[in-house]
Amino acid sequence: MITLKILAFIFGSMIGSFLNAVIYRVPRKINIAVPRSHCTKCKKQIYWYENIPVLSYIFLRGKCSKCKAPYSVQYPLIEAFVGLVAIFLMPRTYDSMALMYYFLYFSIFCALLCHFIIDIKHQILPDSINIYLALIFFCIAFIKYTPIYYLSGAAIGFLFPYLVTLAFYHLKGQQGLGGGDIKLFAALGIILGPVGIINNIFLSCFFGAIFSLVMMGLGKMSRTTKLAFGPFIIIVAVFQIFFPALFKQFSSLWSI
Repeated sequence: MITLKILAFIFGSMIGSFLNAVIYRVPRKINIAVPRSHCTKCKKQIYWYENIPVLSYIFLRGKCSKCKAPYSVQYPLIEAFVGLVAIFLMPRTYDSMALMYYFLYFSIFCALLCHFIIDIKHQILPDSINIYLALIFFCIAFIKYTPIYYLSGAAIGFLFPYLVTLAFYHLKGQQGLGGGDIKLFAALGIILGPVGIINNIFLSCFFGAIFSLVMMGLGKMSRTTKLAFGPFIIIVAVFQIFFPALFKQFSSLWSI
């Protein structure tokens, strides 16, 4: 079992290294396959032995081997974190169905993690990641749920935020939610269903509003400051998808 956990961590950390490339390249519209990894300062190509997850960062002391420009600590943190997630999601049995769900849910978490960090840094939720999530959600929903469940969930996830945003624009002359947020709601609706996506919409709005009020109270934000809303959608979605029992308990308190 320990050997499997070590293998899962290695696998996860390698995927985490790839996610670092996705997080850096996708919002900048750079191909994620080419060119090969290189220092963003001096453009030196990073050799394979300089790109070993977590370990290379330690051996290089977090700096480029040529120009000594510092690498972001984000790289080893994401590699280690995704490695731990790969262990956490390990199935109890290793039949084909369990392994299929393992890779599907692991890929969901990876995509949501990329969305989370990209939105914080750039305030965008890339269409490519939303489409990827929608496809994975559909694969799971097609097996587990009825068409009414995932089609109505996707419709509510798209239409409700879209119509609210449209009304807000006509009343205030300002854009509320971004297009990426609306598309993410639609994608999540596929797997969360009609009730689940409604819960996500209201809870993410609630937590986003609380966060904004606290930050304004601390003088860190103003009423005109743009807020990356995607992280609130994603945090609620993570609990709904990966901790359904815990979310159900919270929902019961919320309903009271």
